[in-house]
Amino acid sequence: MFKKILIANRGEIACRVAATARRLGIRTVAVYSDADANARHVRACDEAVHVGGNAPKDSYLRTERILEAARVTGAQAVHPGYGFLSENEGFAQACADAGLVFIGPPASAIAAMGSKSAAKALMEKAGVPLVPGYHGDDNDPAFLAAQAARIGYPVLIKASAGGGGKGMRRVDKAEDFAAALASCQREAQNSFGDAHVLVERYVTRPRHIEIQVFADSLGHCVSLFERDCSVQRRHQKVLEEAPAPGMSAARRAEMGAAAVAAAQAVGYVGAGTVEFIAEEVDDGDLKFYFMEMNTRLQVEHPVTEAITGLDLVEWQLRVAAGQPLPKTQEQLAIRGHAIEARLCAENPDADFLPATGTLHVARWPQHVAFERSDALPRVDSGVREGDAISPFYDPMIAKLIVWGEDRAQALARLDAALRDTHLMGPANNVAFLRRVVNSRAFASADLDTALIQREHAALFEAPPLPSEQAAAAVAAHVLAGEAALEGADPWSRRDGWRLHGGARRRVELQRDGQPLPVTLERLHDGATRLAVAGENFAFTAQALGGGRHDVRLGDHRFSATVYAEGERFAVFTDQGAAVLAEFDPLAHAADGAGSEGRLTAPMPGKVIGFLAAVGERVARGQPLAVMEAMKMEHTIHAPHDGVVEEWLYAVGDQVTEGGELLRLTAVR
Repeated sequence: MFKKILIANRGEIACRVAATARRLGIRTVAVYSDADANARHVRACDEAVHVGGNAPKDSYLRTERILEAARVTGAQAVHPGYGFLSENEGFAQACADAGLVFIGPPASAIAAMGSKSAAKALMEKAGVPLVPGYHGDDNDPAFLAAQAARIGYPVLIKASAGGGGKGMRRVDKAEDFAAALASCQREAQNSFGDAHVLVERYVTRPRHIEIQVFADSLGHCVSLFERDCSVQRRHQKVLEEAPAPGMSAARRAEMGAAAVAAAQAVGYVGAGTVEFIAEEVDDGDLKFYFMEMNTRLQVEHPVTEAITGLDLVEWQLRVAAGQPLPKTQEQLAIRGHAIEARLCAENPDADFLPATGTLHVARWPQHVAFERSDALPRVDSGVREGDAISPFYDPMIAKLIVWGEDRAQALARLDAALRDTHLMGPANNVAFLRRVVNSRAFASADLDTALIQREHAALFEAPPLPSEQAAAAVAAHVLAGEAALEGADPWSRRDGWRLHGGARRRVELQRDGQPLPVTLERLHDGATRLAVAGENFAFTAQALGGGRHDVRLGDHRFSATVYAEGERFAVFTDQGAAVLAEFDPLAHAADGAGSEGRLTAPMPGKVIGFLAAVGERVARGQPLAVMEAMKMEHTIHAPHDGVVEEWLYAVGDQVTEGGELLRLTAVR
């Protein structure tokens, strides 16, 4: 076994690899960029080496700097994690040439499966069913448009060298094909250094089911069963579970055998994932098509660990050291059900735009384990409370993994764990994930990759925590804070409170940009009353410590935890969560004056291109600009009809969130 390894990655996967290495007595070396100098993964390893600037191309994608870091620290092997250089055959070969063990497949296997088009050609020869499409090398736009017409819309454009939803677009009509193709190719080039794409028929109700395979250098290969990763947004996974609901034993065996055959066809070694698109047929069973093979460990590997009782990173290390697989196919079995939720810094209500900023609060469920394959519930995370979510890398904050004897128990445990996960700082998707978990479709395993769109009304249009409860929790928190500061007498303030007789205090809050006026009144008989948006409630509150409060609002009693940061309040209850902010209507009116012609960046990022010229008349909803943030492209649309008066940035410029991109004169 190795004595020291270098982890050529960052974030939660670097922490995850370091945890297993530490358990096995293996020393670890981290690499880090300028932005990650104080990151959690740096502290998780025994040593750390600086490899460059903030952008991945200046640090985590610099092969020569990473190999030099391995040389000077005496590392014997390199674990690439996932993303970055993990599926780069050139990097795998460079490790071998430098006398380092690459903890992954041989470069030849990465080359064979690293190109989606080449992999599909290989699978076609092996008799594995493929989705109808064009998987060749000709990427002339006119030719690809003709292929899309031949296949029939809707089609899916996919980066050949890609993964993680990057460089992927669904196209429903011919007139949108050229713009979608150009966007895919740009994103693919920026993310993978390869603009090559393929085009396939879009399966209208697809399920994304993948098989975890593992092979050693002695000729053994096994399937560690399947994961269902159908719940996605922007072609990126949100929830993953194992085993796949509704999977028959016969279909599981068939898909597992196909995945093992695919791995063996390229002389695979190590952990890999063979991904399939599946659709239900008339008898309720699944018909499946080969999609791609990921020649690395997957983000969602913890659910496989949970149902098999294995540590897949330990398997990776043992196989890379030349040892045989620890178990045979006959010794492997499924126990129970596991689900993983990806907690991301993003705003679900703004089309999942990534968010940045300081993570002021990060509180996890009681008894949670961190990066341990043998304990659940489990959190894998690359950040700590007080860390910043930067615009340079993936916006994932953590992965939350639960296990149950069956799917129903796993669902209940996931809902409870999400309820007890409190994050405050950048916008995040925890409350949204709770809504997904409790939605009819997910609870009943009515799964496909369009679940979020299908359940839009339940997931976006009805906030689970009533505003009056959120406002009452904030009022309780403010009163408790004032009592602590003023000797348990919040009524002695100079802003209208009175110890004797009636007293009233009004505060302007807002939720999701909408005003929420709140008035707290002490009556002559000593009772308190809370008015929220004009509706009156009897109100009492008791502070329980640690931001927790027992609140009575009318006839309803509930517990709430409140965190304050500046003028923002994050409220967490059993029923749901909300973020409220103090609101100054006079300041808002001043800021909004004359803002009709301004168009601002919804997130920090880089300007990729402008889609309208100065002086051009544009219609509401027309694409105006393309920005790149956290390795994904985002299109900015016109908020109303108008004329573009001036662009305030150039292509390639970095823009802060809220930065004014252009001036757009309204046309009535």
